[in-house]
Amino acid sequence: MSEKFPTVADPDAIGHNDSCNPEFDAILSARLSRRRLLGGGASAAALLFGGLSLSGCSDGGSDSPSPTPAPTPTPAPAFNFKPVAKSLADMVVLPAGYSASVLYAVGDPLFPGVLPYRNNGTDTDFERRAGDHHDGMEYFGLNAAGTARDDQGSERGLLGMNHENITEVFLHANGPSLIGGVRPLEEVNREIAAHGVSVVEVQKTAGRFRVNAASRYNRRITPQTPVEVAGPARGSALLRSTYSPDGLRARGTLNNCATGQTPWGTLLTCEENWAGYFARAAGDNLRRDANQIESMKRYGLSEGSNGSRWHTPSVEDAYLRFDIAVKGGSFDGSDDYRNEANTFGYVVEIDPYDPNAVPRKRTALGRFAHEAAVCPRPVAGQPVVFYMGDDARNEYIYKFVSKALWEPSDAARGGMAVGDKYLNEGTLYAARFNADGTGEWLPLTLTNPAIAAYTRYRFQSLADIVVNARLAADAAGATKMDRPEWCAINPHNNEVYYTLTNNSTRTLATLDAANPRAYQDQKGSSTQNGNVNGHIIRTRENGDHPAATAFRWDVYLFAAEAGAEAGRINLSGLTADNDMSSPDGVWFSRKTGVLWVQTDDGAYTDVSNCMMLAALPGRVGDGGAVVVESVSGSEKRSVTTYKGKNPTVDTLRRFLVGPKGCEITGCAETPDGRTLFVNIQHPGESTRAADLNDPSRWESHWPDGGNSRPRSATIAIVRDDGGTIAVS
Repeated sequence: MSEKFPTVADPDAIGHNDSCNPEFDAILSARLSRRRLLGGGASAAALLFGGLSLSGCSDGGSDSPSPTPAPTPTPAPAFNFKPVAKSLADMVVLPAGYSASVLYAVGDPLFPGVLPYRNNGTDTDFERRAGDHHDGMEYFGLNAAGTARDDQGSERGLLGMNHENITEVFLHANGPSLIGGVRPLEEVNREIAAHGVSVVEVQKTAGRFRVNAASRYNRRITPQTPVEVAGPARGSALLRSTYSPDGLRARGTLNNCATGQTPWGTLLTCEENWAGYFARAAGDNLRRDANQIESMKRYGLSEGSNGSRWHTPSVEDAYLRFDIAVKGGSFDGSDDYRNEANTFGYVVEIDPYDPNAVPRKRTALGRFAHEAAVCPRPVAGQPVVFYMGDDARNEYIYKFVSKALWEPSDAARGGMAVGDKYLNEGTLYAARFNADGTGEWLPLTLTNPAIAAYTRYRFQSLADIVVNARLAADAAGATKMDRPEWCAINPHNNEVYYTLTNNSTRTLATLDAANPRAYQDQKGSSTQNGNVNGHIIRTRENGDHPAATAFRWDVYLFAAEAGAEAGRINLSGLTADNDMSSPDGVWFSRKTGVLWVQTDDGAYTDVSNCMMLAALPGRVGDGGAVVVESVSGSEKRSVTTYKGKNPTVDTLRRFLVGPKGCEITGCAETPDGRTLFVNIQHPGESTRAADLNDPSRWESHWPDGGNSRPRSATIAIVRDDGGTIAVS
């Protein structure tokens, strides 16, 4: 993601976990098993979740009911495109036989009467335009007339899309400004409104999707939009403010990264690096109790921070709320905005089919730097489950299991009331990975003795736990991971794939089974250290049941440069046709079963711009145990890990390379598998404000070319012969 004004270190790469929880180094003292790992509902839900049965192969030791019968074997798919070469060109590169069109770019009008985007830093009305930094997105089908939900609708639908951040240098005429410590009101208004979420109708006309700017469904949700608080934290003193003295309401959603889609047809948007927007004066700890101080520290809300300075241009509380210092005299914060940061960091549910529905913050799913909230196909009479990651160094992987049991009729009923039923009550878990290839889901509840007895933070209620989920996971003993980014569920077997993007703090001393590489990589004159290129880990629940409290794991893929040392860095045997660095977005096609892997990289960008690859993965346990040796100077350390079968060009190949300075992120598809939507985020991000008067020095001019300012945008990809994307 791009950095916010004023320029600070990348929030994704900053860690605030100083708990004593092990990575895996302490766990490695356990006995290491050398054995290989084992290897009816509404039509809406059947289509949305692929209509595929779960695998019937059992690991044993399940704490869940008997598994669903195995599916009927189908022929293995085969790629229908040749691998794309790495590229440093300022363009989107696709395989021969594929085409892409720009569908929805920063500033594009979303409502009738909005002026065309001038793209010179003077545009306003971002509440009625496409926001910036297009990120995670989901497709929701409409019938041919555009009057109702149709989960099979591939000619007309809605895109629910995140706008994670902004590229300030191009959003303003002369870049961002600061005068005497104060941000101009016009700039702040533009920046706030350019964040959030779009719901935009798209319709195929003459074989090509276009935005319907007159659609009744179109909607922009920004950091100022009224929202409701739902779940355990609703009404808690931890969320009270001048705006909502009862803690029932809040405003807006912020820094939305990945997404999810519910079985009942709503959008889940995930708030990621929200902490960096808030200012907090030095000395504020003197007016806070021990619990508040520990919470602020754990979430990176430091004293003396100026944040985005959105609090500076006006005395209206819509701006002052971004200053979270204690200023009032109340006991619970109902007369100031000391708790405002506690209203961010959640999964937010939005009904794309009802533009009047108030978004709800689903606090039961915890508060952290959310990356995705993905749900396997629910089974009648069993809980609904969502998987999530916390994107920061040394943070955790989470799972939410609903209290309510799935009723298939809810798939067609849809709407926010169904979300209330499944998302407001349940159990939040954090993952602990063991060195023998097994893992456990640790309940974040007051009945967990480790949480009840925790001394760094005194938990008093379930609201305490969900608002401070990171601290609860610390207490429970969850495993620190390398920046858990997106996650995705294989529709064929319900295995969950998590991207661990990279970790510059990984050293020989902290190597473990799930993070076995620490190495140096040279990029020009710069030396990069740690887990430079990242990897993808995957889990399989015991008994193949999402609600199980134990699982098995292996590393699906180690990202690496093709020329890196085979036994130490390039552990997955990647070649020029499929090497990559810093996997970030992952998404499975429910139509074809293809796993799409997208990169957000800074380590390999001297060789290639960020990219997207197509994969046909196997399953947990299709490889085996391997020993990885890492070297630092004269010191060495070997670690045993579990690795999946190496991919080949037949099971993993590069499909797309983006323009200069971009991140490839966000993926959605029409139900027929014939149109793929992909987001190109922040092209030209490294351009300096000092170079604004010289377009020849800008890093990118995509998508408009010439001397235009670059823009984030959604592209629609099709096969020229009208076939399915990636596989035949």
